[in-house]
Amino acid sequence: MSGNMHWASVWGNAISIGENRPESYNKNLTFRYPVYSQFGGKALRLTFDNYCGTEPVTLTRTTVNVDGVFYPVMFGGKREVTIPAGENTVSDELPCEIMPQSLIIVSFYFEDFTQLRSAVYTSGPLTEGIYAIGDMTEVDIIPQDIARGINIIYFLSNISLLTSSENRTVVCYGDSITAQDWPEYLTLRCNREEKLRTAVIRRAASGTRMLREYSCITYESYGLMGVKRFEHEVPTDGADTVIIQHGINDIIHPVGREVNPFRPMSDMPSAEELIDFMMFYIRKAREFGYKVYVGTLLPIEGWRTYAPFRDEVRCAFNDWIRTTDLIDGCIDFDAALRDPERPSRFLPEYDSGDHLHPSKAGYKRMADIVPGEILR
Repeated sequence: MSGNMHWASVWGNAISIGENRPESYNKNLTFRYPVYSQFGGKALRLTFDNYCGTEPVTLTRTTVNVDGVFYPVMFGGKREVTIPAGENTVSDELPCEIMPQSLIIVSFYFEDFTQLRSAVYTSGPLTEGIYAIGDMTEVDIIPQDIARGINIIYFLSNISLLTSSENRTVVCYGDSITAQDWPEYLTLRCNREEKLRTAVIRRAASGTRMLREYSCITYESYGLMGVKRFEHEVPTDGADTVIIQHGINDIIHPVGREVNPFRPMSDMPSAEELIDFMMFYIRKAREFGYKVYVGTLLPIEGWRTYAPFRDEVRCAFNDWIRTTDLIDGCIDFDAALRDPERPSRFLPEYDSGDHLHPSKAGYKRMADIVPGEILR
């Protein structure tokens, strides 16, 4: 490897738990994901992760399409690879010329019945995917009658390029709010501002909490607790910064066993418990050599489990984020999106309508207030 080259991730997601349904097994399927690459490179490698699986999965064939040319992806010199439960695999280095601000189209085919459990939901202006019947890994245009669009990423968790050492990666870590649009709007902002040496990737999974996770099949798709996620997801090729926005689900989930047997009020954290666990995140990120920015938690008044005592915890946690000297900076998403006349609520234009997740305008606003120093 040349001295001025290194591996840096241009795209990534968390791996979480797919919802347990009878149709969670399937066969003879191709998944295809067009992935935006912020910077270029001389080679690539893919990571497929079965972290949440309970049995092995076998990828029969995998390709990437770069600038209209299909390339076979190999694993230890072979086309087929089996990933044991709880493990991941990284492809062989694939030499090819990837241009900046281009698409890398990843297709992978499962011939036999496969447990589709290691997966994550994402959305945003740069996110799309399809699944199709049959081996479509070298088909340019998949017929519409055998394909369907999806917002779930199965198994594919990272794409890294062998690229200039000037190119680097920022990791956005969190829950559904980060699994949705703002990190991709941050990528678009990088383009507008010509910060083309920074790739913004996601490590986010809907429903996840810092301190807890569910052990029942009804709610297990709400994902893993932070102690299982952070060290698995955040170390990333070429990354030097992590933005953490996590904790709102810890506050809104508990309702009491008399309402829901799986959501006891004993799961309700204090602000001090959230702060202590955020300090764990910060310590681990420092061990990885990262700069750390933390986003405040967004307003929740109007959400179905809202109560003043929950908002008190949120506000106390936010106050700590704003004042601690343990991080490189606070990104005050709360102050940017709340109604100044009623701070426990979103401004109407920033509310998606559920009073928990931002609207498209709210996600754009989140991206806009990220400090420019992070984007370099």
